[in-house]
Amino acid sequence: MEYRSQKALARTGLVVLALTAVSLQATEFRFQVLHDHLLVRKDQPATLVVDEHGITFQEQSRKKKTPDQLHHGHWGYQDVEQLYVSPDKIKIVTYQDRKWALGVDQEYEFKLLPGQDVRPVYELLKNRLDRRFVAAVADEQVEALWTLPVKLLGKLSGSQGTLRFSGDRIVYLSDRKGASRTWRYQDIENISSSDPYQLTITSYERAATHYGSRKGFNFQLKQPLDEKRFNLVWRRLNAVHGLELLTSIPEKGN
Repeated sequence: MEYRSQKALARTGLVVLALTAVSLQATEFRFQVLHDHLLVRKDQPATLVVDEHGITFQEQSRKKKTPDQLHHGHWGYQDVEQLYVSPDKIKIVTYQDRKWALGVDQEYEFKLLPGQDVRPVYELLKNRLDRRFVAAVADEQVEALWTLPVKLLGKLSGSQGTLRFSGDRIVYLSDRKGASRTWRYQDIENISSSDPYQLTITSYERAATHYGSRKGFNFQLKQPLDEKRFNLVWRRLNAVHGLELLTSIPEKGN
């Protein structure tokens, strides 16, 4: 009986190990990409691997390319200053200075080849990373408490879509490529409004043309934003940050 029990335990252990291996494998996502060399030389084909520990890329060989001429790299998430994920691009900003650009942080941009889905990467990282994660995708599984049809203003042209407000995040859903965003409240620095038909969300996303390198998203609202709802969003943001934020709409009774 003891021998059979040991065999049963051994089989159970093998099953657990196999399931663990499958689980670990399921958290690894591979993409075929073009490594953008930012006008230095032609984009190079590469394999990009994203898992729960970090990101790895390896350029693929082309004619007249030796292994030492092919770029490769790996970053743990603690070494990433900002990770940008959109349906057609993944961009990594590192803490490494770009010496030839007067200390500008080194960036690595990877263009996804058609037919690949980054949503599993968003699902993997949406609650693992902090405000350095820029989700340029709309989380369509968010249960919205209310929605607003809006236009997001841009430098040359804007985009149209819907703002969805939930208990822990705000989603901007748009058909325009790269325009959508999903922000947890901890990913937002501030919200403000000059009138019921205008709303600005200031995020921690890097933007060199904005004050303090924060990126502001200025929305025209097609329906008025009720003051009670604005105050509810503001209080949730205030609770997440644990500090008092300035807003252009005072709360009643002040």
